[in-house]
Amino acid sequence: MIFRNVTLTCFMVGLLACSCGQKTVNNTTVSERYEQVSPDFNSDSAFYFVDKQVAFGPRVPNTEAHRACGDYLVSQLERFGAKVIEQKVDLKAFDGTILHARNIIGAFNPEKTDRILLFAHWDTRPFSDKDPDEKNYHTPVLGANDGASGVGVLLEVARILQEKAPDLGVDIIFFDAEDYGTPNFVHDIPSGEGWCLGSEYWSNNPHVPGYKARFGILLDMVGAPDATFYKESISRQYARGIVEKVWGTARDLGYGKHFVDKDGGGITDDHLPVNENRGIPSIDIIQYDLSTDSGFGWYHHTTKDDMSNISKETLKAVGQTVLEVVYKEK
Repeated sequence: MIFRNVTLTCFMVGLLACSCGQKTVNNTTVSERYEQVSPDFNSDSAFYFVDKQVAFGPRVPNTEAHRACGDYLVSQLERFGAKVIEQKVDLKAFDGTILHARNIIGAFNPEKTDRILLFAHWDTRPFSDKDPDEKNYHTPVLGANDGASGVGVLLEVARILQEKAPDLGVDIIFFDAEDYGTPNFVHDIPSGEGWCLGSEYWSNNPHVPGYKARFGILLDMVGAPDATFYKESISRQYARGIVEKVWGTARDLGYGKHFVDKDGGGITDDHLPVNENRGIPSIDIIQYDLSTDSGFGWYHHTTKDDMSNISKETLKAVGQTVLEVVYKEK
């Protein structure tokens, strides 16, 4: 995916009025009266699910690691009680390569018409085109943070949904072929070509005809140590109310240091076709790193995106926030 206009617009954050007392949790001031309604998110379990994916190797479409990991994801969703639907489709990459793609959908409470959509991409990039060593440009990315982290969080969410059903139906989608966009070393094809192919396909061909959901939440690069998530601009454009709901919930839970109450730039990611083609107001929880020019982690699209970039604390902050949002819906 590519960032679009990554300049952050800072603004003053108003003080929250509260008649009750306050306390500090995770370096964030929160209301003492806030009572969590969701089950506890197990960060050890989520970390395991991330590590399990990485152990397959790079999950690039048309490879054995991709096939094996896809089978694993299907088996886990089935083990957690989801009704699993697979979309197997051939998609054309920026360079004409035919990708044997596989969108994996797990439906919880499939009989309910009122639904929430949670999604992440599970494929990894075939090019380390940001690696400092040009010799690695054609080396596939391991994708611990960029790919596996969002999926790992959602697998743990799926496990919890089986134990305690929420009031609404929930669909978890692992989109394929998100990260096969034009690499930096190719100059005769626009850099914006070839991203988000799996979600683009699903948004025009949903697994349920006429599929709708109250809202959608995309998780992308949600595992890095001390990761910060700003309010992404496409999310604000299409689903400002959902952005505020999620960031407010994170603040209530004490995760304000991760969910920064400031506006961020825009990014071409899987939430874009879901918003534009399906009309489901969807947001992107995605790391924005102020220490780099790109806004991505220093290891992004390099050979260094490995398990050393995964933090249980960050997985917990994201996973618990998503769970709380889901279980608060009535």
